Amino acid sequence: MNVLTRLARKEQVPGTARDRALARRIAALVLDHPDERLLADLPVLRRAASELPEPLREGLLETIVHLEGSPLPVLAEDYVEIFDIQRRCCLYLTYYAHGETRNRGAALLSFASTYRTAGFLPPTDELSDHLCVVLEFAATVDPATGERLLLRYRAGLELLRLALLEEESPYAGAVAAVSATLPPPTDRVARSVVKLAAEGPPGEQVGLAPFAPQDTGRVPQ
Repeated sequence: MNVLTRLARKEQVPGTARDRALARRIAALVLDHPDERLLADLPVLRRAASELPEPLREGLLETIVHLEGSPLPVLAEDYVEIFDIQRRCCLYLTYYAHGETRNRGAALLSFASTYRTAGFLPPTDELSDHLCVVLEFAATVDPATGERLLLRYRAGLELLRLALLEEESPYAGAVAAVSATLPPPTDRVARSVVKLAAEGPPGEQVGLAPFAPQDTGRVPQ
């Protein structure tokens, strides 16, 4: 199945605005680095996710079940293996569009400026384009602006989703739920994903089919 086929989705955006905000909030939590607090919150997150409509519910529950079924050291190791070592599964949205170029620095400043305008103070230990930070902003501060940020970097989000599916990662469910909170990808987005998959970000080779199964080193920050 090619990339365009896997991107095809005809259904409308599911649920209410509240449902979509809740799905983004849950995804922001379960896609973050696992810790004791997250594990303690999983029963609450499971109940909240169970009340969401499809396809938001299924993907989130897939990730939550994975988190519930493994001890923290195993979860932490798996998380690093997926998100910190493999560049194609990067959680930093501007990386897909700009790689490690000067343009990425400007994009990060744009994120920070958007947050400040909305009165949002992102965590100081994470870059402003980290998917979990963007989802937290979209879910709890400014849904409209947060959605525009997600749509601006939709090609990277979709490539992340497809890469996680190829890895058979349980985190693919949460990213799929995030994608489902947005309008279906346009033809232009689909073409951008195909191009990004083939060529990777500027100066990098991290496309979907061609990229190496494992890269060395954390994505530079």
